[in-house]
This record gives sequence, C-alpha cells and structure tokens, in this order.
Amino acid sequence: MATVLNDIEVRVLGSLVEKQVTTPEYYPLTINAVMLACNQKNNRNPVTAYSEEQVAEAVESLRERNLTYVFYGSTSRVPKYKHVMPEVLHLSQPQLSLMCVLMLRGSQTLGELRERASRLHEFSSLEEVEATLNSLISREPEPLVVRLPRQAGQKEVRFTHLLAGEVTVDAAIEEQPQRRTSAQTDRLSSLQEDVTALKAQMEELRVQFENFKKRFE
Repeated sequence: MATVLNDIEVRVLGSLVEKQVTTPEYYPLTINAVMLACNQKNNRNPVTAYSEEQVAEAVESLRERNLTYVFYGSTSRVPKYKHVMPEVLHLSQPQLSLMCVLMLRGSQTLGELRERASRLHEFSSLEEVEATLNSLISREPEPLVVRLPRQAGQKEVRFTHLLAGEVTVDAAIEEQPQRRTSAQTDRLSSLQEDVTALKAQMEELRVQFENFKKRFE
C-alpha cells in the first residue's frame, strides 16, 4: 500500500479484523471497545496501553485512508467503526487471517501462524499456510509480507507484515514474545475475549442509558 501505517494504526486495524470474526455480536466496535481490543494482554505483542484519544486519532487516520468507516446502527446513537481491509487491499479470508495475526503478534513461524490464525480461518496444513504467505510475499504492486532470514539458533524461518514499512531483522527478533503452552494461550484468549465483550456491552448500555435520561431532562 502506498501509505505506511504507524504502530497504533496497525494495532487498531488488526483488532477490528479480529473482533469481526471472534465477537461478531459486538461488531462494529465503539472507540472504547477498539481501545480495549488493542490493549488486550493476550494475543498481543507487544502489550500496549493506548489511550482512547490515541485510538480515536488512529481510527480517524485509517478512515481518511479508506481502511475504516463510521457505522451508525438503527439501535444505537453511538458511532461504531468497521474495517474494509479486504476490499481495499483485495485480500481473501485466508490472506486476511494471516495478516491479522501478524499485525497483532509480530513475526511468527508457519506453525505459530497456523495455530494462532485458526480462530479466524482453519488452514488444512502448513503447506496451505505457506502458499497463502507466498501469495502475500509476491503480491503486486507491493508485497504485504516478507520472509525473514533464519537467525542463528532458529530452526524455522519467520514471517512478518510490511504495513508499517520495511522491517529490520533486529527489530523482528526483539518483538518475539515468550511462549506459553497452547492450552494456556487458548484459555487466556477465551477469557480475555469474554471480558472485552462484556466491557464493550456495558459501555454501550451506559451510553444508551445516558441518552434515555436526556429525554426527561
């Protein structure tokens, strides 16, 4: 893509993509819900503490680039936000799933990508994951993914996205998170998504109640 995104914009866009699939009942998202999704402590690397103002600014920047847009539903006066990443970048669901995981967790191996993207799209094999990555690497006019050189002590190559511009090998190494077991990761992921969804629901109920009270003032 012609314009390079900053770290917050990448996190916001990746969070919108993820929540559309994992918690569709709460999608599109309010700014508060987007902030909570960005700052989750699981399925994120690095863990962040972005403010609502920072997230709102990133959403607006993405909207100006036609990657997000404001959605006003018939049942809520609170503006919500949706992404249009597959339409703008012409991505299939398998491609979008891998891009999302790379945007939220940084550089990863084939095995890590297959496991972590399974909530978004079920890949039948590592070969399918690699083929999808290759389609993003060879994409014209600009690649969206790059294969990183294998480093000393590593058994597998890693892949990372290019939405934030060219990636140095040193930066990709520094971002690698400490690993948890699959069971721990899955349980934490499920619990965090439940908490995030409940917080988003409470925020919307609060706003609706405030709007209701104004009718009698």
